[in-house]
Amino acid sequence: MIISASRRTDIPAYYSEWLLNRLKEKFVYARNPINRQVSEINLNPELVGCIVFWSKNPKPMIDKLQSNSTPLKDYHYYFQFTLNPYEPDVEAGLPPKTEIIDTFKRLSDMIGPQKVIWRYDPILINGKYNTAYHIDEFGKFAAALKGYTEKVTFSFVDFYKKIAENIKLLGVVEISTEEKNTIAKNFSEIARDNNLSIDTCAEDIDLSGYGITHGRCIDDRLISKITGYDLHIEKDKNQRLECGCVKSIDIGEYNSCSNGCVYCYANYSNGIVDKNAKEHIQSSPLLIGDVCPDDIVKERKITTSTL
Repeated sequence: MIISASRRTDIPAYYSEWLLNRLKEKFVYARNPINRQVSEINLNPELVGCIVFWSKNPKPMIDKLQSNSTPLKDYHYYFQFTLNPYEPDVEAGLPPKTEIIDTFKRLSDMIGPQKVIWRYDPILINGKYNTAYHIDEFGKFAAALKGYTEKVTFSFVDFYKKIAENIKLLGVVEISTEEKNTIAKNFSEIARDNNLSIDTCAEDIDLSGYGITHGRCIDDRLISKITGYDLHIEKDKNQRLECGCVKSIDIGEYNSCSNGCVYCYANYSNGIVDKNAKEHIQSSPLLIGDVCPDDIVKERKITTSTL
């Protein structure tokens, strides 16, 4: 079983203490975002093949990784670490980029560059953040992170209905195929110069001519290398067709991340984010709130297809 922590929110930045409590107690509840059903997920290390962390600022979690008493010592894990070139008009809740780069390096020094994947994701284009800007900033970041990661993953912004108004206010425009190819060509050359492999996240455009592959962010091949076990896990059917990720169980919750990224499909209401943040209880098996009388709690059955 692979645990995703989480596509829906930044657990390392805001909820790492809660996660460690869950690992100590070896179970977690995850609420279905569509109905009231709550899944009880067994977090016994013998059942968890790997934890995939997604974060833009895992700094609050780093000291916990170093502790001899951390329950994480019993688990395999790696980080999807997003580092973008945007200012607070796009990513309002993040620290300065210099600080994030320092955090990236610290994390890499602790767990190894193979386990820290750099995400430049998503690329959005407007009058301020144009193609030339992205190529220039990508080059600066790649040089700064050289030796601290082995791979970079990028994507182009998706115009989800839930974020349409947010990105419209920024003057974000559709990216032409020509612009995508220009970005891809330059990114590929920069990646090669900095000893990075490069792929895309959930993109249908074929960029193989530049040596760019379609990625798997939840990646059974990488997990096999980390764990030493030969894994072959089926594609996650709950993700978009273009997504190459294998099956995982996400333990996050929508509208619970305070990074304030205007392009984020998972956190589209600041009011709900603020409300959920106040309802977070570190000791609760649920990320937000606690179990209610009308919640339906069912044990998530672990089968050979989910291991």
